[in-house]
This record gives sequence, C-alpha cells and structure tokens, in this order.
Amino acid sequence: MISPALYAEETLTLFQFILDHMPKTSAFDEHASAYDAWFDEHEAFYQLELKALQQLVPTRGEGIEIGVGTGRFAIPLGINTGVEPAEAMRVIAQEKGIHTISAVAEHLPLEAESFDYVLFVTTLCFLDSIEKAFNEAFRILKPGGALVIGFIDKDSDLGQQYQQRKNESRFYQEATFHSVNEVVQILESCQFNDFKFMQTLLPDSETLSSEKQIQAGYGAGAFVVVRALKPA
Repeated sequence: MISPALYAEETLTLFQFILDHMPKTSAFDEHASAYDAWFDEHEAFYQLELKALQQLVPTRGEGIEIGVGTGRFAIPLGINTGVEPAEAMRVIAQEKGIHTISAVAEHLPLEAESFDYVLFVTTLCFLDSIEKAFNEAFRILKPGGALVIGFIDKDSDLGQQYQQRKNESRFYQEATFHSVNEVVQILESCQFNDFKFMQTLLPDSETLSSEKQIQAGYGAGAFVVVRALKPA
C-alpha cells in the first residue's frame, strides 16, 4: 500500500533542500545532477507516472515538453524538444539528445500552431500563471492538437500531505497546488475541450507493480494525467 505521507517525504526531500537554500532557477542549476538521480533512486514511482502519461500522450506528430528538466519524461515519450529555464537542467537534457529552449511557460518564443502536442509534467505548482501558460500552449498548438498535463491532485491524500506541509519550508510556501477541477476550469477558460483522464499512485493498491495502479478517470489516484484538445 502506498503511504501518502511516505511518498510525500520521498518525493519532496530533495526539492525541499534545494529550494530552502537557493532561488528557484539557481537551485535547479546547482543541484541538477541530484535531481536527475532521484528518478533512478525511486524507479517504481517514476515508472508508474510514466506509464500513466503514455496512455494519453500522442504517439505521432511533433511534441514539446514545457519544463523538460533533464529529459526524464520527454525521452521515453518520444519528445525531442523542450523548454527549460534552468541552464544546468538544459545541459543534461541536451546531452541526452533533446533540443532545449531557454524560456518560461508563460512566454514561449515559438511560432503559433507549430506543435501537434504539448506536455507539462509536475510543473504546474511552479508556474507564475497557469492561465498564461495554458494560453501559450493553446497558441503554439496546431488545430486539433493535444495538451497533456501530469500533476499531483491537490484533493488526493498525497495532495493533502503537500498542503499540510506548506509552511514547513520556503518550497511549500511558494508552491501552488491544484485540484483536477481547478485545472479543468482553467483549461476550459483557455478554450480547450474534449478531456480525458488517467490516474495512478492509488492509496488502496497493495503494490506499486500492480496493474490496477493505473486507471482511467480521477479522484482516487494522487498523480493525475489530463489530456485536452485545441478545437480543430
């Protein structure tokens, strides 16, 4: 069984150390290698999130990940281009073969209607404006293109653990967590439609390797994937 408290401790220890000691971007520059190594140390959680994303990320067309980090999700998902503001993260991603762009989600130096799909993974809580980021994603998507978002649902048990610990450090104080309903509402205001959902990290599953750990919908799993389309 997945303990929300244990998972919160495992996933946030690194980020808490980084962000308690340095500004946001500088922190990830300074500790990019440690960030990248986290995925190897917590392979089971990483693989579940990746498998949930694979259910909704398109397998054809040109995609881009916003907040690509070190490329841990982009590479297995077949994405060759990423936006990342932290230079050290970009260097690691570039070494893995990803074309990286120095920018933030709210201001993308990209042409309109230039991608078939856009991916965000665990980046929403760091954005200055989700609405601006979604509007930018809408702008660079081709008609009929997909926006795919993976994040921790604020209303899940794990999301509640995040909320309860917000005041323990600068990281929690600055982070803004969101529920699925909040994200959908903003997506609708940005003209996206045709939503699909997948979820994983279910608190009532006995093992991390269980096939039941990845299910359609939301409301049970801590990690939720939302796919929305730009009207054709």
